[in-house]
Amino acid sequence: GKTIEDSPKMDNYTEVFARLCEKLLDPEVGVIKDKKEVEAIGHRVLHGGEKATKPTLVDNNIKDIIRECIPLGPLHNPPNLAGIEACEEFFHGIPNVAVFDTAFHQTMPPEAYLYALPYKYYTKYGIRKYGFHGTSHQFVTKATASYFNKPASSMNIITCHLGNGCSMAAIHKGEVIDTTMGLTPLEGLMMGTRSGDLDP
Repeated sequence: GKTIEDSPKMDNYTEVFARLCEKLLDPEVGVIKDKKEVEAIGHRVLHGGEKATKPTLVDNNIKDIIRECIPLGPLHNPPNLAGIEACEEFFHGIPNVAVFDTAFHQTMPPEAYLYALPYKYYTKYGIRKYGFHGTSHQFVTKATASYFNKPASSMNIITCHLGNGCSMAAIHKGEVIDTTMGLTPLEGLMMGTRSGDLDP
């Protein structure tokens, strides 16, 4: 393992991504010889709201969904979208796939995702529990089922995502029925830079 440091001044994700790709293709330190070796590009996108419920090939509709969810994920969705657009530009013609961090939790029933607030706050503003770390909870669910050599659809599991960000999910027959994170990632367990639940 050779470590390479490069800190050029750049203004946008497209420039940064182009520089990164130059390094990937560099004859001395690169790991690929040609852009054509890349068959697809996967993107972890924070928020897909209620519309994005599975990994999806990126098209204009998916980019519009990512934009619509910016108010729900203002720190993450803009750079997620910028990364996708930079990849589309640099790796022109290579498919991009968006994997949404909220998607796995969209099987929660209304009694789990609705808050005890006037219903108009949900219908008008989308205020509900979304859940996060979905890619991790989904992986752990599948890995646990594989370990026990059973289909995930036959198991009831509590999954734990523990690190600087923390959450838990209740999985019933392979699907999320509740999770600790809510409208934002702040709700739930105590974390590295989040206090978790606080009495209002």
